[in-house]
Amino acid sequence: MAVTEISLNLLRAFDAAARQASFTEAAKELFVTQAAVSHQIKALETWLGKSLFHRTSRGLVLTDEGLLLAPTVADALSRIEEGIDRVRLGVARDVLTVGVVGTFAVGFLMRHLPDFRRRYPHIELRLLTNNNKPDASTDSLDLSIRFGDGAWRSVEAVRVMEAPMTPLCAPAIADTLHHPADLARWPLLRSYRAQDWPAWFAAAGTAPIVARGAQFDTSIIMVQAALLGEGVALAPPAMFEAELADGRLVQPFGAEVDVGAYWLTRPLARAEREAERAFAGWLVGRANEFTRAL
Repeated sequence: MAVTEISLNLLRAFDAAARQASFTEAAKELFVTQAAVSHQIKALETWLGKSLFHRTSRGLVLTDEGLLLAPTVADALSRIEEGIDRVRLGVARDVLTVGVVGTFAVGFLMRHLPDFRRRYPHIELRLLTNNNKPDASTDSLDLSIRFGDGAWRSVEAVRVMEAPMTPLCAPAIADTLHHPADLARWPLLRSYRAQDWPAWFAAAGTAPIVARGAQFDTSIIMVQAALLGEGVALAPPAMFEAELADGRLVQPFGAEVDVGAYWLTRPLARAEREAERAFAGWLVGRANEFTRAL
């Protein structure tokens, strides 16, 4: 399939495959064949000159380029759909701009956005991903979803979801891990939060091992490295439910440690809008349903 310009069909195929981590499931969602989705993704990759997925025996894994593109495409398709509704139905729109840490965006929020659009068709949601350091004053954010302890200045913080962390790795590495001390055999992939690995070893009741693996500014990229066998990540398994369910990712130990949670924050300097209250109530409700189902 030669492509001289981007079509919505290619972007819809990519969006569905990114959310489902499967061409087969994406095809079911779009009511087309698996071969059609595969051809559309290949055409998009050819046009971009970049691979968007690693095709493994256990399923699809987004490449760095795919991870960068997925939230943008999801947001763009949502805005197109909302714009069409605005013209067709003449519905007044309320724009809500939300900053969100990338791991939560990919691991939870994107899968639930269709429900939000159905419930609140009058709210135009605009998502801006970040590495957990949003700046409401410069990014013009109405709300932010952040990871941490909730103790941020000048904002109201509502706890959305607990996110205990544990080691996560590829199956081949997991086969070598029988005791936490066995982690010394592998690079321990790190975030900018230097205290996380020591806290996990303390929770596991074993002597700490110095983490000397590569350092990442987001868990979503760290876990992608782990999926490729680059080492062991320390991340919240709730955000990688699909990868754990299909066996591409393994949690070798039961011990988990709480080093923070996901919070929805709002600047205190201005009054809360109805759209913000609606989003906050919906998000907390969906997160509670998700947590109960784990």
